Amino acid sequence: MTATVLVYSDDANTREQVRLAAGRRPAPDVPPVEFLECATLPAVLTALDRGGVDVCVLDGEATPAGGMGVCRQIKDEIFNCPPVLLLIGRPQDSWLATWSRAESAVTLPVDPVEFSGALAALLRGRRAVEA
Repeated sequence: MTATVLVYSDDANTREQVRLAAGRRPAPDVPPVEFLECATLPAVLTALDRGGVDVCVLDGEATPAGGMGVCRQIKDEIFNCPPVLLLIGRPQDSWLATWSRAESAVTLPVDPVEFSGALAALLRGRRAVEA
């Protein structure tokens, strides 16, 4: 069994940072992850409509649709929306992550220890809800 992590960013380097930071398994007690990369808002919405996404990682610095606005939109529009880990530009932006209704936030550039811990926590929570 694997977990699907949607990664949204218009920047391929940011998507790569996320993949490398998480690795194949962000923690020993969570399933291996598969990444579903999206570079545009329509791709995110299509993927979420299909279902099967366990966690979303959204880039708050993405353009033209920033991850904070995308987070708020999917929380309003997607039934049983997966938890969101928001990538923010600076720690002072954490209040915006709260406004967007993200469950967690980490700063860019991605710190592998911080990121994998936050992702693993969201995966644990998602699995507990499904059980």
